[in-house]
Amino acid sequence: MSSRIWMALGALLGLVSVAMAAYASHGLAPERAALANTGASLGAWHGLALIGTGLLAERRHGRLVHVAAFCFAAGALMFCGGVFLRALTDVSIGIVTPLGGLTLLVGWGLLAAAALISAQR
Repeated sequence: MSSRIWMALGALLGLVSVAMAAYASHGLAPERAALANTGASLGAWHGLALIGTGLLAERRHGRLVHVAAFCFAAGALMFCGGVFLRALTDVSIGIVTPLGGLTLLVGWGLLAAAALISAQR
Protein backbone atom coordinates (compact mmCIF):
# COMPACT_ATOMS: atom_id res chain seq x y z
CA MET A 1 0.00 0.00 0.00
CA SER A 2 1.22 3.49 -0.75
CA SER A 3 2.60 5.53 2.12
CA ARG A 4 0.43 8.43 0.95
CA ILE A 5 -2.67 6.43 1.86
CA TRP A 6 -1.50 6.24 5.49
CA MET A 7 -0.88 9.99 5.56
CA ALA A 8 -4.29 10.72 4.01
CA LEU A 9 -6.04 8.40 6.50
CA GLY A 10 -4.15 10.08 9.33
CA ALA A 11 -5.29 13.50 8.17
CA LEU A 12 -8.90 12.30 7.89
CA LEU A 13 -8.71 10.76 11.35
CA GLY A 14 -7.45 14.09 12.66
CA LEU A 15 -10.33 15.88 10.93
CA VAL A 16 -12.94 13.53 12.41
CA SER A 17 -11.33 13.79 15.85
CA VAL A 18 -11.40 17.60 15.87
CA ALA A 19 -15.00 17.60 14.63
CA MET A 20 -16.05 15.13 17.32
CA ALA A 21 -14.30 17.12 20.05
CA ALA A 22 -16.07 20.28 18.88
CA TYR A 23 -19.43 18.54 18.78
CA ALA A 24 -18.81 17.03 22.21
CA SER A 25 -18.12 20.49 23.63
CA HIS A 26 -21.26 22.04 22.22
CA GLY A 27 -23.81 19.29 21.60
CA LEU A 28 -23.47 16.45 24.10
CA ALA A 29 -24.36 15.96 27.73
CA PRO A 30 -21.28 16.07 30.00
CA GLU A 31 -20.98 12.30 30.51
CA ARG A 32 -21.29 11.61 26.79
CA ALA A 33 -18.96 14.50 26.00
CA ALA A 34 -16.26 12.98 28.21
CA LEU A 35 -16.56 9.69 26.35
CA ALA A 36 -16.46 11.41 22.95
CA ASN A 37 -13.42 13.42 24.01
CA THR A 38 -11.59 10.20 24.93
CA GLY A 39 -12.21 8.89 21.43
CA ALA A 40 -11.26 12.23 19.89
CA SER A 41 -8.01 12.41 21.85
CA LEU A 42 -6.93 8.91 20.89
CA GLY A 43 -8.08 9.48 17.32
CA ALA A 44 -5.98 12.63 17.04
CA TRP A 45 -2.88 10.92 18.43
CA HIS A 46 -3.28 7.97 16.11
CA GLY A 47 -3.93 10.27 13.17
CA LEU A 48 -0.50 11.73 13.86
CA ALA A 49 0.90 8.20 14.21
CA LEU A 50 -0.50 7.34 10.77
CA ILE A 51 1.08 10.42 9.25
CA GLY A 52 4.38 9.51 10.90
CA THR A 53 4.28 5.93 9.69
CA GLY A 54 3.46 7.18 6.20
CA LEU A 55 6.51 9.42 6.27
CA LEU A 56 8.67 6.61 7.65
CA ALA A 57 7.37 4.23 4.98
CA GLU A 58 8.56 6.68 2.30
CA ARG A 59 12.09 6.58 3.73
CA ARG A 60 12.30 2.90 4.58
CA HIS A 61 10.86 0.25 2.36
CA GLY A 62 10.14 -2.31 5.04
CA ARG A 63 6.86 -4.13 5.30
CA LEU A 64 6.72 -3.79 9.10
CA VAL A 65 6.02 -0.05 8.92
CA HIS A 66 3.03 -0.70 6.67
CA VAL A 67 1.70 -3.36 9.04
CA ALA A 68 2.03 -0.91 11.94
CA ALA A 69 0.14 1.71 9.92
CA PHE A 70 -2.58 -0.82 9.13
CA CYS A 71 -2.90 -1.57 12.85
CA PHE A 72 -3.22 2.15 13.61
CA ALA A 73 -5.90 2.59 10.95
CA ALA A 74 -7.89 -0.54 11.87
CA GLY A 75 -7.47 0.00 15.60
CA ALA A 76 -8.63 3.61 15.39
CA LEU A 77 -11.65 2.61 13.35
CA MET A 78 -12.62 -0.06 15.88
CA PHE A 79 -11.72 1.81 19.07
CA CYS A 80 -12.59 5.41 18.21
CA GLY A 81 -15.55 4.32 16.12
CA GLY A 82 -16.89 2.27 19.02
CA VAL A 83 -16.38 5.10 21.49
CA PHE A 84 -18.00 7.64 19.17
CA LEU A 85 -20.96 5.33 18.55
CA ARG A 86 -21.42 4.85 22.28
CA ALA A 87 -21.16 8.59 22.97
CA LEU A 88 -23.64 9.50 20.25
CA THR A 89 -26.21 6.69 20.52
CA ASP A 90 -25.50 4.77 23.75
CA VAL A 91 -25.08 1.65 21.56
CA SER A 92 -22.15 -0.63 22.37
CA ILE A 93 -20.44 -2.78 19.74
CA GLY A 94 -19.16 -5.08 22.44
CA ILE A 95 -15.70 -6.55 22.16
CA VAL A 96 -14.87 -4.60 18.98
CA THR A 97 -13.89 -1.48 20.94
CA PRO A 98 -11.37 -3.16 23.28
CA LEU A 99 -10.00 -5.18 20.35
CA GLY A 100 -9.44 -1.88 18.61
CA GLY A 101 -7.46 -0.67 21.61
CA LEU A 102 -5.38 -3.84 21.54
CA THR A 103 -4.78 -3.36 17.81
CA LEU A 104 -3.50 0.16 18.51
CA LEU A 105 -1.07 -1.26 21.07
CA VAL A 106 0.15 -3.84 18.55
CA GLY A 107 0.70 -1.02 16.06
CA TRP A 108 2.98 0.80 18.50
CA GLY A 109 4.93 -2.38 19.17
CA LEU A 110 5.37 -3.02 15.45
CA LEU A 111 6.47 0.56 14.89
CA ALA A 112 9.10 0.16 17.62
CA ALA A 113 10.27 -3.10 16.04
CA ALA A 114 10.46 -1.45 12.61
CA ALA A 115 12.57 1.35 14.04
CA LEU A 116 14.95 -1.07 15.76
CA ILE A 117 15.28 -3.32 12.72
CA SER A 118 15.97 -0.32 10.49
CA ALA A 119 18.56 0.98 12.96
CA GLN A 120 20.50 -2.31 12.81
CA ARG A 121 20.94 -2.26 9.02
